[in-house]
Amino acid sequence: MNAIPNSGEAIGAPPPHEAYANAPNLRREMRQVLALGAERDGRQARPVNGPPVDAAAAERAWRLRQAALMDRMALDDPRPGPVAAAAETAEQLVLHDRSHPDLVAGPHHPEAITLAPSRRLYVRQEYAAWTAAGRPGI
Repeated sequence: MNAIPNSGEAIGAPPPHEAYANAPNLRREMRQVLALGAERDGRQARPVNGPPVDAAAAERAWRLRQAALMDRMALDDPRPGPVAAAAETAEQLVLHDRSHPDLVAGPHHPEAITLAPSRRLYVRQEYAAWTAAGRPGI
């Protein structure tokens, strides 16, 4: 079977149940993403209990977790609002990764992603690879 370019078939992202197998439950992840966003925006101090974190890697971890959270929420509630939020956060991750290609963890780089449906698959690919790599940047 030939993959249709940019359809997502060529991305080969893991299905959601595999990509998010090690993800915290939605409530916990929502709290953690909000806390990371507060640290990112300077509304909350980052705990000083480890080595300094690379700013680009921390930004990417926040964007990735936010996009994965929105994707998971849209999978649970496929109405237009959650689906649009998932698409928007996936787009932000793709834009960030295009600026920081050295942080891409999965096999398919964001410059290969041009159609919106592929962006959520890209999030799944990257979340699974990020988890497998030990969750760098947090």
